[in-house]
Amino acid sequence: MSKTMTLRPRISEKAYGLSQSTNVYVFHVPAEANRLTVSRAVAEQFKVTVTNIKMLNQKGKTKRSVRKTGRSVTGHRVNRKFAYVTLKQGDSLPIFAAEEADDAKKSKDPTKVQTKRGKK
Repeated sequence: MSKTMTLRPRISEKAYGLSQSTNVYVFHVPAEANRLTVSRAVAEQFKVTVTNIKMLNQKGKTKRSVRKTGRSVTGHRVNRKFAYVTLKQGDSLPIFAAEEADDAKKSKDPTKVQTKRGKK
């Protein structure tokens, strides 16, 4: 299952902060995945050493909408499973490489100076 498992990284501010501070990366994984299969898949696909994995099952939120006729319809969002993968010290994944490159470019570009707009 590890070769065919799709690991979709979660791109959010919290996931970015975890990757920068504690070397933890967050992935969306299939519902039938377990720690061992996720560990093997990350190690094979990214050529890194995994030290710890925490799994999270998030139940889909129940939502209700009202039609024009006044009839209410209930449904729910999909259930999701996340894997919080801790890597060995010194290993990293190129998931947030584009954001880091943009941050470096903004900090080095002296021509872009922010100015306050005042009311006229």
